[in-house]
Amino acid sequence: MPALMALRKRSLDEKPLAGAKVVGCIHITAQTAVLMETLSALGAQCRWAACNIHSTQNEVAAALAEGGFSVFAWKGESEDDFWWCIDRCVDPEGWQPNMILDDGGDLTHWIYKKYPDVFNNVKGIIEESVTGVHRLYQLSKAGKLCVPAMNVSDSVTKQRFDNLYCCRESILDGLKRTTDVMFGGKRVVVCGYGEVGKGCCAVLKAMGAVVYVTEIDPICALQACMDGFPTVTLSEVVRQVDIVITCTGNKNVVARDHLDRMKSGCIVCNMGHSNTEIDVDSLRSPELTWERVRSHVDHVIWPDGKRIVLLAEGRLLNLSCSAVPTFVTSISTTTLALALMELHNAPEGRYKQDVYLLPKKMDEYVASLHLSAFDAHLTELTDEQAKYLGLNRNGPFKPNYYRY
Repeated sequence: MPALMALRKRSLDEKPLAGAKVVGCIHITAQTAVLMETLSALGAQCRWAACNIHSTQNEVAAALAEGGFSVFAWKGESEDDFWWCIDRCVDPEGWQPNMILDDGGDLTHWIYKKYPDVFNNVKGIIEESVTGVHRLYQLSKAGKLCVPAMNVSDSVTKQRFDNLYCCRESILDGLKRTTDVMFGGKRVVVCGYGEVGKGCCAVLKAMGAVVYVTEIDPICALQACMDGFPTVTLSEVVRQVDIVITCTGNKNVVARDHLDRMKSGCIVCNMGHSNTEIDVDSLRSPELTWERVRSHVDHVIWPDGKRIVLLAEGRLLNLSCSAVPTFVTSISTTTLALALMELHNAPEGRYKQDVYLLPKKMDEYVASLHLSAFDAHLTELTDEQAKYLGLNRNGPFKPNYYRY
């Protein structure tokens, strides 16, 4: 994870996070452990829970605890366990956080609802998922967001690298580990053509699958068409497809009606953060039988013998059932660390009680820290060229509204 190592080395003496008490709720993996150790080396105190009941790597959680970190998570938590871990992570009777690092918004909303005094004293919130950002904007719109928040989900280094390149590789890994499926000739529908959906579609097409896309946004739908993917409604193709993948961050994208009409053997999985995209609750009904065939793989069987293959109970496939590329994770975790440093050290008044995008200069800095891994050399602007473009020679090189 070259950028985190570089950030740790460059900022070690300055301790830019001295005084920061960070409560985190993101996937507890080896990569997150490097982030936590980096935050600690930069002066922060950390307490951590997991944002997904299936994604915790137990050996990593144990190593972190042995190293002195307060970690509340284990693989295979129940829903009650999940909320107990978050509550223990906050611990308002003793250690109280002043920074929140969240993935999905569960930690933020738990503190907001149960510990309002703690919430009101937080200096800032960092959120890295589409689902969590939606929830922050809802708080802001209702006038209930009393602290500044940083929307890392829409930063370039998250959207273009973690969401696109990470999912492009890890979707295959998750499906192979759980089902051993062959992709050539399979009919696949990908719900959502954002960065996650684009990554999934590209790699599945390259493997020989016939890929359909569903979209609500006409711009994303037009992109899918221009990339050669038939854009349909799920109802149009649900009887014929072999694999259904959700990538929207929405709820009930795959409803019970769709599940009833799928052909036997159809694989259903989710690549979005939230476990609400597939209406799994509707499948827990008396007329249907659940059969656990291997870890994170359930056959849901209808009375006529039809069965669908449900992966990770509708939760995030790649982090529940496989792993994600460390190099890409280095990009997103470095972005999180810089966002924490920005909000923690911002002078009073710079950030109001609102949701902010990560400054473009920070996105560019994160990218620059990874270029040495490819032996890449940047071209430098001359003074004349910089003046002609109206730019600083050292960036930022694009305006905040620019879409890469």
